[in-house]
Amino acid sequence: MELRDSVFVVTGGGSGIGEAVAKHFASRGAAVAIGDLSAEAAKKVAAEIQISGGRAIGVETDVTKDESVSALMDRAVSTFGKINGVVPCAGIIKDSLLVNIDKESGHVKKAMESAAFRAVIEVNLVGSFISIREAAKRMVDGGWKGVLFTISSVNKAGQIGQLNYSSSKAALAVWPRIISGEFHMKGISGIRCVGIAPGYVGTAMVNGMNQEALAAIVNDVHIGRLITPEEIARCIESVVENEAIDGTCLEITGGLTFGPRSIAR
Repeated sequence: MELRDSVFVVTGGGSGIGEAVAKHFASRGAAVAIGDLSAEAAKKVAAEIQISGGRAIGVETDVTKDESVSALMDRAVSTFGKINGVVPCAGIIKDSLLVNIDKESGHVKKAMESAAFRAVIEVNLVGSFISIREAAKRMVDGGWKGVLFTISSVNKAGQIGQLNYSSSKAALAVWPRIISGEFHMKGISGIRCVGIAPGYVGTAMVNGMNQEALAAIVNDVHIGRLITPEEIARCIESVVENEAIDGTCLEITGGLTFGPRSIAR
């Protein structure tokens, strides 16, 4: 499938990986509908794409709300005439240990709050579900080929302090196999589903973290640096254009090893 003249919906497109995907796709001739909880951020990225000669719209979108995502998809169709896929980049983290103890007493002094667990699952998992479902409905009914993406993470393997986040990303890693299998069973051809599992990406949030902790992370990356958001975007582009990639989850980590003797946790 050619990226040029395709139409993709990108949630969380106002910053980070989503912004990089939207701008990269537009530079390759695709039209992009950018959804973000921040209307200002979505419209800013869309305006920058338009100034560069690309086609884009920015729409305030709450991915946890069915009607909000549905409106985004309808805007994409009414503006550009079709949808060829969705890249659901909207996501949050609320890290915490399940329980944390006081060193002196040995008693629990803090625990992960239910609200923090639910919030991450709502945005990362339910938000991805709604986005993929709404795109799939329109693609099937319209007869439009394309790719439904899930954005997982290398931490799908299980990261201490991220019970909520890792749970969401582990689920997103397995969805492509289920969705592609269901499409095959029902004779829905031309619509693939593929997961992307980045390692540590040089977003503003990661680059702004404690520099000693960041150096320790980079020390475990074979290429010796963080991945760039643009490298994630190019990986997603290659999936769009290679129709043999389907029903699987691809890791793009720069060779993240978690130590010199281990490729996994």
